[in-house]
Amino acid sequence: MIYVLIALGGAVGSVLRYLIGGAVQRTSASGFPIGTMFVNVSGCFLIGILVRQFLNMQLSPELRALLIVGFCGGYTTFSTFSGETLGLIEGGEYARATSYVVLSVGLCLIATLAGMTVMRLFAGATNGR
Repeated sequence: MIYVLIALGGAVGSVLRYLIGGAVQRTSASGFPIGTMFVNVSGCFLIGILVRQFLNMQLSPELRALLIVGFCGGYTTFSTFSGETLGLIEGGEYARATSYVVLSVGLCLIATLAGMTVMRLFAGATNGR
């Protein structure tokens, strides 16, 4: 049942990410990805509310799966990243928090570049035939 709740929350979050991000992006005349930034910031705000709201409560695994893992995860994984980072900071794990931020951002940029490069090479090899 947990998986169904995660899937439902994720589906709703993903659709809202698409709708809200697109709507915000259409308001901008520049090429700056304001829609994505808005979704990331609002998702972080929402996960902050949810984590604090449920911090001292016995949150059922089902509700956590639906709202935090499913919805927030579908809406933006940046919210999970931010929540985990702040958890490390609040726990006094400053070095781990710093490492997590630097490694996450750096490795994700490198992985994205690597994926793009592989596909560019693959497309070149396919077009060369």
